[in-house]
Order: sequence, then structure tokens, then C-alpha cells
Amino acid sequence: MFKIGDRIAYPVHGAGVIEAIEERNILGENRRYYVMRMPLNDMKVMIPMENVDEIGVRPIISFEDLSHVFAVLSADVTKMPQNWNRRYRANMDRIKSGDIFEVAEVVRNLVLRDREKSLSTGERKILNNARQILISEIILAGNLPETEATSMIENVIK
Repeated sequence: MFKIGDRIAYPVHGAGVIEAIEERNILGENRRYYVMRMPLNDMKVMIPMENVDEIGVRPIISFEDLSHVFAVLSADVTKMPQNWNRRYRANMDRIKSGDIFEVAEVVRNLVLRDREKSLSTGERKILNNARQILISEIILAGNLPETEATSMIENVIK
């Protein structure tokens, strides 16, 4: 159970801070929600409290774990399927896992692939989404401004 002020990561959406716990009546059912504010775009997300474990919401990584994220970003590209459809699905599965190190791997692989040859529209969308997820967690784990977190990612990828 999380509390107000906790910094959490919501798979596929990114990291944020729990601002409130609210009860809402939706479709005739009263449910409790975490209200999470995300550092990017100052967006609010409501997360049903009863589904937190199922969704994969977790505390954000520690400041110490940031070095591991940057190690993943600076590593060589991992083998990816040649077929874009399989590659797309594999990358989506990594993002959905909620594991920040998997997300970092997706960002690194797609950035390096983009430098080699242009990404398809679908892969570009995945890259942008994965990058936003990664940036939001780095901002909160490192207490950094968005511009610094973004430039750190770009500078670390070989």
C-alpha cells in the first residue's frame, strides 16, 4: 500500500508522485484511486488502488540504481528480431513489464537503430514513449530537471 508523497512507477505511463487518495463513483461502484502527478507535462493519472499489484505499480528506483540504468544505456545493442513486427512486440513487452532496466534497453536499442537506419512510425512512437517513461523515473530518482535527465540519456548512449 502506498501513501501520499510516495514516488511510484506506473508501467507504460511513467513515474510520478502520489498527491492524493480519492474515492470516486464510476459506473455505480465506489472505488479508491491513487492520484499521481507526473513530472512531465504536469499530468495527473488516477490508478485504481485495487489493481496496483496486478498493474505492476512499484516504488521508483533508488538514486544508487541510476548508475545501473546508465550502464544499460551505454552498453552495446542487444540482438533484436529482424522482422519489425516481432521487434515491435518484443519492445512493447519490455515496456509493459514495468522494469526500468528493460525500458532503458528499449531506448538504447531503438536510438542506436535509428542512427543506423531510420525507424518506422510505430517504432518511433515506442521510442518516444519509452524515453518519456525513462526520463520521468530519472527525474524523480535523481531529483533532476527534465532537461538534465534528457541530455544525460542522450550523452550516455554510444
